[in-house]
Amino acid sequence: SVVVLRACLALLAWPIYLLSFLGIWEPFCKKFFFPFFLEIFVAHEKKTKKYKQELFHNLPNFRSSSGELKLLEIGTGLGNNFQYYPAGCRVTCSDVNPSFQKGLLKNMKKNQHIHYEPFLIASGEDLHQVPSGSMDAVICTLVLCSVQSMNSTLREVLRVLRPGGAFYFLEHVAADPSSWMYFWQQIYFPTWKLVFDGCCLTREIWKNLEQANFSELKLQHISVDLPWMPVQPHIVGYAVK
Repeated sequence: SVVVLRACLALLAWPIYLLSFLGIWEPFCKKFFFPFFLEIFVAHEKKTKKYKQELFHNLPNFRSSSGELKLLEIGTGLGNNFQYYPAGCRVTCSDVNPSFQKGLLKNMKKNQHIHYEPFLIASGEDLHQVPSGSMDAVICTLVLCSVQSMNSTLREVLRVLRPGGAFYFLEHVAADPSSWMYFWQQIYFPTWKLVFDGCCLTREIWKNLEQANFSELKLQHISVDLPWMPVQPHIVGYAVK
């Protein structure tokens, strides 16, 4: 039944599959569709606001001995997290897709309480522009679903964090395998990944975090109220190097 329903969904999305076959969809998606989609899809930000407020409230606790707080955000996107960062912190924004920068500038202007370092065009798996041990905290929200390698990304996170620094995350994940949500995630998976720039619905990200070399992990499974969307199961928390 999963295979049949996947085929039906692919049939409905056949123009996108055709554009992908012709090599047109991916550049169009990265440059136009995905940035536009994130600007208009505000439901997720509204539904996760309370979780983000609670998640980021202890960021000041990770200031360095000098009193500075240096943050690196992987996959900054449009900069929706800026509003939650403490005043005076220094933020380095990074994203593999430079097409987000127009929307990013809008949020930068709205959030003048923080200092912005030069923007980095970089993937989570390769942050070589960031010196080892230079960051007090690394932020990653709705990004690990689409990185090429979660383990490589987490290794880079550990590398750039100073000892005692923290990695903050909020990610949608695979549902319980016995649930209807997981059944629908399996159906949506191929088409969703194609349409939404590599976003994977069935990653068990908490397992990668548990296996990474963090000294402390605070992780909570939550459900975000997004009716008819296959991205309701989430994990939220932080890990300390």
